[in-house]
Order: sequence, then C-alpha cells, then structure tokens
Amino acid sequence: MTTARDLALVAADPQDRTVVEQGDLSLALAGAELIDLLDAEALALDGTLLVPAGPAPAGDPLLSEAARWLADGGPGETVDDWLWRRGRDLAGRYRTVLEEEGLVAPERRNRNPLRRQRTAPADPSAARASVERR
Repeated sequence: MTTARDLALVAADPQDRTVVEQGDLSLALAGAELIDLLDAEALALDGTLLVPAGPAPAGDPLLSEAARWLADGGPGETVDDWLWRRGRDLAGRYRTVLEEEGLVAPERRNRNPLRRQRTAPADPSAARASVERR
C-alpha cells in the first residue's frame, strides 16, 4: 500500500473526530505521492525543482498517474506548483478508488444537509494496517 492510500484510509476513520478539509487532505495526498515517487526513484529533486528520473512504479494506478503528471509539468516544475496542480480534488479521486476497491464505504447521510458526509473504512483490517504503518 502506498503512503497516500494509507493517509486516505486514516483520514476516513470515523473514530477520529478530527475533520480534515478536503483541500488540505488533497495537498497532503499529493505530498505523500511525492514521497513514494522519490522512494521509487521515479523522480529526483534539483533544489526545489522536480526532475523525472525513472519509470513510473507499477501496481498502483493513482501513483502511476502521479508519475505521468511529472512529465506533463514540463522540465523544471517546482514542488510547490506540482503539489497545487496535482492536489486539485485528489482527495475525491482517492475516495472514489478506495470505494471501488471496497476499502472505504460511504457513511449514511445525516439528516442535517449542512453536515459533511464522512467515509468509513469498509475493510477494518486495511484501516488498522494503515494506522499501524502511520
């Protein structure tokens, strides 16, 4: 499991009463993807500039997509620029993928339409493993 997936699962934990804004979570997920791409040697840093350095890691479609985004940014994109560009609605994309994989299930809607909907882990063992890795 990737760092970003772990983070998305931990953020979906209904036991944690902390509400994370979707924009903040999206930026954190983009940062987690950068950590994984650095670890996989798919990118390198030249100061604050991102430099594609190797093939995209296989096995995780969102991480592979993140690696492709590096090339789309052109030569010398800054970390800051990439995080903002990649982070746009990234939390929603992770939620959708985790729901499709059965790892996160949407919670039932609250009767109050102004209250945020939160997701909950559908697979408690995956959520526990993410918390342990954290």
